[in-house]
Amino acid sequence: MSDHILVERTGAVQIIRMNRPEKKNALTRAMYTMMTEAILDGDADGSIRSHVFLGVPGAFSSGNDLQDFMAFASTGKMGTEVFDFLIALAGAKKPMLAGVDGLAIGIGTTIHFHCDLTFATPQSFFKTPFVDLGLVPEAGSSLLAPALMGHQKAFAFLAMGEGLDAAQAKECGMIYKLVEAEELETTVLRVAAEIAAKPPEAMQISRDLLRKPREEVVERIKLEASHFTERLQSDEARNALMAFLTRKKT
Repeated sequence: MSDHILVERTGAVQIIRMNRPEKKNALTRAMYTMMTEAILDGDADGSIRSHVFLGVPGAFSSGNDLQDFMAFASTGKMGTEVFDFLIALAGAKKPMLAGVDGLAIGIGTTIHFHCDLTFATPQSFFKTPFVDLGLVPEAGSSLLAPALMGHQKAFAFLAMGEGLDAAQAKECGMIYKLVEAEELETTVLRVAAEIAAKPPEAMQISRDLLRKPREEVVERIKLEASHFTERLQSDEARNALMAFLTRKKT
């Protein structure tokens, strides 16, 4: 399982790479745990100055592994791995960047509301099918998306489940710049290194000033998580998840 998340380092940049291409980087509980540890360890290491999230060609992440959701819906037993990751994401002390190629679904999309810079290839696609699965938005996205793109675009994106292509995501401010696939990782790592080379204390203060207060974001994540947990145990969500999984098998 450890090879599904690869944590690497180049200079002062920590790279967190999702590496489950056979499942389009669907995230398991173990993968969330490894990413949480990487963020916390990187924040605690003074020699690391920035974090970078990467996926594989064609898939940044297709979202949470739905088998995990179904297991919770059936047993009522759910660990804290996803919640711990979201709290670590919201509380990260150092700049976070991402490079997206292809699918960015669910958490594969909402993670970018916490990133300081996201680069994406023109073929990238962002979607949050929470309501279609009988669920609700997560990762603080119900707070962060309207602030970024306005209520109506956020409603269409988070509640209606309308997808955004890369150009639309850039237009609404969710990603910073479009980059061709062959230049994606090089560009992200170059910019991450530039950020890492700047005075770290001034960078941290400036980043904190630019972002919403952490306490407000964490409180929204907790509220979303409460609703999300309740929804996972509902007949509506169980039926929607089962129907989706059945369609995938046929």
